[in-house]
Amino acid sequence: MSAQAFLPVDLHCHSVFSDGVLTPAELAERAHANGVRLWALTDHDEVSGLSQARAHAQDRGMTFVDGVEISVTWAGHTVHVVGLGINPAHPGLRASLHAMRVGRQARARAIGDRLADLGFAHAYDGALPFAANPELVSRTHFARFLVQQGHCADLGEAFRRYLGDGKPAFVPTRWASLTQAVEWIRQAGGKAIIAHPGRYDLDDTRSHALFSQFQDLGGVGIEVLTGSHTAQEYAIYAQVARRYGFQVSCGSDFHGPSEGRIDLGGLPPLPAGLVPVWQEWL
Repeated sequence: MSAQAFLPVDLHCHSVFSDGVLTPAELAERAHANGVRLWALTDHDEVSGLSQARAHAQDRGMTFVDGVEISVTWAGHTVHVVGLGINPAHPGLRASLHAMRVGRQARARAIGDRLADLGFAHAYDGALPFAANPELVSRTHFARFLVQQGHCADLGEAFRRYLGDGKPAFVPTRWASLTQAVEWIRQAGGKAIIAHPGRYDLDDTRSHALFSQFQDLGGVGIEVLTGSHTAQEYAIYAQVARRYGFQVSCGSDFHGPSEGRIDLGGLPPLPAGLVPVWQEWL
């Protein structure tokens, strides 16, 4: 039986400090109620919610891991790298993430302009109330605005029609490089993990290039069990982890109670024969 079976783990979720809908305290309560024993908060390019999350996790007897999810531009694709076990007070990490958030603000205003051109007036102002952190207005916040206004039935439709890569309101941007993201995480004492690799539209050649470069830079693992993967992809990326000798992580990628396929703590045990990234935190 795997370590996950003995210790329910969720090492990827988001709070109102990025694009989630619950506070860190509310996430801690939900994780505990769902049986999670080892939990990480991994907001996008932001660590301000970690102290609150840690305090509430400890109050409920959960082991907490400080995390972050960094947006990366690699070979023309957006890839996400999760950092686990970081020191959120590391000055280099904090300065780098702040610079990332400044870029996000400019992109958000450009998305609002594109949606306005498509006939959705005041889209930027409409997205703002969904973002507790005005530095991190994201596509998800615009999607919630479109759903609230009745323009789309759900977030998935908003991305498929307007906000997804290459869609009419999509605004390309240059995030951190893979080298930078891994370096920031490692300098802050953390482990770098490729988030939900099944989400990226990469053929076998490019996937191999990504995994090999990531490993050469000091990245240690990939997410195998994630709310962004299907059951078939669990098996595929378990094989990838074995092939490259990656440690493996799991996380629901939970954003809110009515969003996504998996609730906090709702993932199955790890497949056999894999090395969990969290073994040193047990």
